[in-house]
Amino acid sequence: MLKNTIIKQKGDRDRLMSLPYVERTQEKKAQKWMSSDLIKVILGPRRAGKSVFAFMLLKDQSFAYFNFDDESLPGEEKIDLDELLSELKQVYGDTQYIFFDEIQNLPNWELFVNRLHRSGYNLVLTGSNASLLSKELATHLTGRHIPIEILPFSFQEFLKAKKYEFDAGKLALPEEKAKFFGHITQYMTNGGYPEVVTKDVDPRGYLDVLFDAVLFKDVIKRHKVKFSKQIDYLGSYLINNVSNQYTARRLRDVLQFKSDVTVAKYLDYLIEAYVLFSLDRHSSKASSRIQSAKKTYVIDNGLVTAKAIQHSPNSGKLMENLVFTELVKKGNEPNRELFYYKTRNDREIDFVVKNGHEVVELIQVAYDVSNLEVVEREVKALVEAGQELQVNKLTVLTWNEKREVKKGDVTIMFRPLYEWMLEVNNKN
Repeated sequence: MLKNTIIKQKGDRDRLMSLPYVERTQEKKAQKWMSSDLIKVILGPRRAGKSVFAFMLLKDQSFAYFNFDDESLPGEEKIDLDELLSELKQVYGDTQYIFFDEIQNLPNWELFVNRLHRSGYNLVLTGSNASLLSKELATHLTGRHIPIEILPFSFQEFLKAKKYEFDAGKLALPEEKAKFFGHITQYMTNGGYPEVVTKDVDPRGYLDVLFDAVLFKDVIKRHKVKFSKQIDYLGSYLINNVSNQYTARRLRDVLQFKSDVTVAKYLDYLIEAYVLFSLDRHSSKASSRIQSAKKTYVIDNGLVTAKAIQHSPNSGKLMENLVFTELVKKGNEPNRELFYYKTRNDREIDFVVKNGHEVVELIQVAYDVSNLEVVEREVKALVEAGQELQVNKLTVLTWNEKREVKKGDVTIMFRPLYEWMLEVNNKN
């Protein structure tokens, strides 16, 4: 039985490795770790391209492959691991490298992985659950692993997938400008999941099904959730209220949960499964960060479009979510290097970017700055927050507006979204 599964999966492996590939931003950095004996752990949401990324890292190596997210398996808890190793050796021969896909589906996987690591194998793992990094990995593989996060395509990767080479000089041509902004609109609306981008799949059908699969496999099944409808309602509600503030109590009242504790627990499950992010309010006091309302963001704009109750999602909300996800893809960790902020006068700053303990930039997102009142509001908030947090780099990201606004001795940069997204990122 296991041998048949391994042979079938080998065929899947070889087929995927033969297909055209969009190079990911993290690839060069990850390649440096391939010869190391550290366990390479590739984390990210389902269908974001983790497996293909791992295949490309291993393409010059002889390696064995096994996917624990295979419906033909009798049940992960029933797999004889000694038999698995024996069958892998028969199919692939003696290989130093082994790639285990969706390792979180194997109960007590960390014990198995540790055993193989001690035996001298060079291991690559993928997982669709963020707690692999925060809990199990930190507890069981301390100092013996390197985490690599793969999310849906960034805008730069999206353009690579579309085989589009950006040339700022061509934007003066109406036809070229229309084509380029068509790509931005498509990315902002449909998101960056590889299947959606490379095959022009309708995100509503594809991502709606993906959401249900993630909910069942990575939340309900993994955590043995009894009230599956409730967690579905919670996820759908938060996706439809992207970039809004929330508290567990408010969610409890709106969705008629029995307790704040259940809401918080279910929310953690959705964050672990790479459906949502929760962003803290910036404060120098830990107690204030914990007690303040949080903001919710979604892993990919395509999910917002797919789960939208209204016919057309709000462009301003989509753009803010896009900026958040691009900030994360640029290497800013939410609630460590990335926050939102409220001034003493209750003016909101969309994003506070930190480097260590220092705040380095404040970012506002404004889709339409043709209204002078909107401009004045954003400028006032940034100037006030800049004084309170002692930061000079103040940015308003717009759809297609570039200019400087001076307020006393403070300069606020208005920058087009595309220009900011195309910046070379030194963090990755």
